[in-house]
Amino acid sequence: MKKADREEFFRRLEEDNPEPEGELNYTNPYTLLVAVALSAQATDVGVNKATEKLFQIVSTPQDILDLGEAKLKDHIKTIGLYNSKAKNVMKAAQMLVDLHDGEVPNDQKALEALPGVGRKTANVVRNIAWGEHTMAVDTHIFRLGNRTGLAKGKTVLEVEKKLMKAVPKHYMLHAHHWLILHGRYICKARKPDCAKCKVYDLCSYKAKTV
Repeated sequence: MKKADREEFFRRLEEDNPEPEGELNYTNPYTLLVAVALSAQATDVGVNKATEKLFQIVSTPQDILDLGEAKLKDHIKTIGLYNSKAKNVMKAAQMLVDLHDGEVPNDQKALEALPGVGRKTANVVRNIAWGEHTMAVDTHIFRLGNRTGLAKGKTVLEVEKKLMKAVPKHYMLHAHHWLILHGRYICKARKPDCAKCKVYDLCSYKAKTV
């Protein structure tokens, strides 16, 4: 996609949704980290239901340690892979207490070192919690990057690196939110809703539905 088209692409997304927000509920950087980690292979709606009561009593890594793994599992048992996720949340909480004074670090490598926290999760947390210009590539953004011609790549990391260069800097703060929401509700996997697409004419997808 040409530079002028990329500028127009994000200008329209911003015009349509000036202040996009993630759909996971959280109260601070720590609960955000937990919510994003739990959302792997699960829906945001499902995670929000599971964490609604949990986040009323938990706000720090020490709170999770005090709660204990068994009670944590009771709260998140409706989420897929909840057993392994609970173990990772507990281990990550212990590491945060031991290595970071119970605080979530704004540091990519330190976050990725936590059990259950990968590159995408770290990118999401740093963008939402601290406004860092990161690009968290999930299945929606991976599809969108390739389908539109915005950033084509065979791997998630390749698409991420290309998007970091392709997205105009003044749109980077909200770029990953716009792309996720667009992929989730408009440029859907099986059948994109091109009739409702704000960037239809800028997209290089050959199998458009209109």
